[in-house]
Amino acid sequence: MPQTFKNISSSHSIMTSLNSNIIKKISAIVGKEYCTTRMADLHCYSYDGKGIIYLPEAVAFPRTTEEVSEIMKLASLHRFAVVPRGAGTGMTGGSLPIAGGLVMAMTRMNSIVEIDHRNQVAVVEPGVITIDLQKAVQAVGLFYPPDPASLKFCTVGGNAAECAGGPSAVKYGVTKDYIMGLEAVLPSGEIVTAGTRTEKGVTGYDLTRLFVGSEGTLGIITKLYCRLLPLPESKATFLVLSKSLDKATELVSTILNRGIVPSTLEYMDRTAIRIVSDLLSEPPAKGTEALLLLELDGTQKSIDEQTVRLRQLLADDDDISFRQAKNEAEVKELWLARRSISPAAFKLKPHKISEDVAVPRSRIPELVRFTEKLSQELDITILTFGHAGDGNIHVNIMIDKANANELERGEKAKELLFVHTISLEGTLSGEHGIGITKSAYLGLELNEATIKLMKSIKSVMDPHNILNPGKIFPETIESGDK
Repeated sequence: MPQTFKNISSSHSIMTSLNSNIIKKISAIVGKEYCTTRMADLHCYSYDGKGIIYLPEAVAFPRTTEEVSEIMKLASLHRFAVVPRGAGTGMTGGSLPIAGGLVMAMTRMNSIVEIDHRNQVAVVEPGVITIDLQKAVQAVGLFYPPDPASLKFCTVGGNAAECAGGPSAVKYGVTKDYIMGLEAVLPSGEIVTAGTRTEKGVTGYDLTRLFVGSEGTLGIITKLYCRLLPLPESKATFLVLSKSLDKATELVSTILNRGIVPSTLEYMDRTAIRIVSDLLSEPPAKGTEALLLLELDGTQKSIDEQTVRLRQLLADDDDISFRQAKNEAEVKELWLARRSISPAAFKLKPHKISEDVAVPRSRIPELVRFTEKLSQELDITILTFGHAGDGNIHVNIMIDKANANELERGEKAKELLFVHTISLEGTLSGEHGIGITKSAYLGLELNEATIKLMKSIKSVMDPHNILNPGKIFPETIESGDK
């Protein structure tokens, strides 16, 4: 983690510093013990999963929607920046206070207000940890599918702000598919509601979808109405090992076109396999170039039928081996290895440029071949893994930032990756968002008119640019310490 800290101002608005008078007013709203300017506390809220650091001037921990509203009224009056924050697990700098100001940590708003079993709806506050919601609804036979890698730490509100995905997205979709409605506080302090508690609802514009994925730039979500599903009856986990990288990636589309509907379909290249193989009691054999981790869920009958199809599909290829997890312990072991790839990557180099591009499934082979070529041409370590079932591939470009030449090659690899992804009809981000780390490349995917429209929406909802300023859109902003 960097050891130096720096504050900057937004490039297109003048922010007010938090003087003692403003801080007293914030403290009066949330309670003195829930507003801090202690340096040690400020450091704790100065970074996210990306590791870039910007120091806030204060951190507040509201407990109610009304407290959030009062803080935003104060911010609107005095023109200071407010950055909403969940657990800080984001990967693109979305929760960084790059203009200083106040970090509004939503961790105290962590109640599961209601689980409506009959209508399969959960009402939650934004600070609820994702896995806690999953466990709570599972106890009554229901299922909340979104499962980002950080589900043991990340919050439902943060997931909504970033429209987080995860391995289950191939069958069940992403966070936006499970947020039926929400309550949010606008930069002005006004409290609005969006969506419904019903499965259908077309009263006015779909503001729910506008807030979900907006990275905390349009409003602060204070309540969410989450769609739930019946808990699947059974589940089976399989490992598909391939001696050919091309065959493994081409297999993704083939599986999905053979009447096989996996609940997860994950991919790992040989480098990813190598760095987590010590977590497996039965590591892949030497010469394995890639693997697919596949799960089926539903009734036992449907799983059995799909398993037969899967075995038939893979039976005649000598480059591919196939096995089913024997018990729950082996399943947990496989998933531990899969979820450990990102931190294990630091075995290779001290730093990484972590991207989450997505392409149409049929074009995954082209994307992976390109990263292999890029690695060779730039003489840089690149590993790929991720959610192959929905085309969302995590590309980790491993570097040592102390080596200026290597850092330059890493940034070049990132740029070329983005350009190639767009040429494959893909997107810059499948689930991590834009934040500050991808904003300079937004024009690769969105045309000028589209960006202008988005900026206009931001301007209408946040005319003073006080809510999470400097995120998503390209701006001339001084870089933080990296």
